[in-house]
Amino acid sequence: MGQRFLSMAAMFEILAKAFVYGLEVYAGLGFVFALVFVWAGVQSLDSEAQGSGVGFRLLILPGVAAFWPMLLYRWKKHVTEPLVEHNPHRQLSQQ
Repeated sequence: MGQRFLSMAAMFEILAKAFVYGLEVYAGLGFVFALVFVWAGVQSLDSEAQGSGVGFRLLILPGVAAFWPMLLYRWKKHVTEPLVEHNPHRQLSQQ
């Protein structure tokens, strides 16, 4: 019983380390992308961001780092329009 518990604990430790390393890689890639995107890409997706100052760019940096896969996709596909949610409430309000 003791040997089995130790092997399960070792397996759990390996999985926990892999999860943490995965989060570190995601955050690192997000931070690198955020630096590039905030400096050069935000103007292409959001016309309101053109001419924005350093304060605005520092403010959006953590969010860009967190949501970098979505923003990278939108930047590559040149999607400039915001997504519109289609739900019953919106459909009733447009009638």
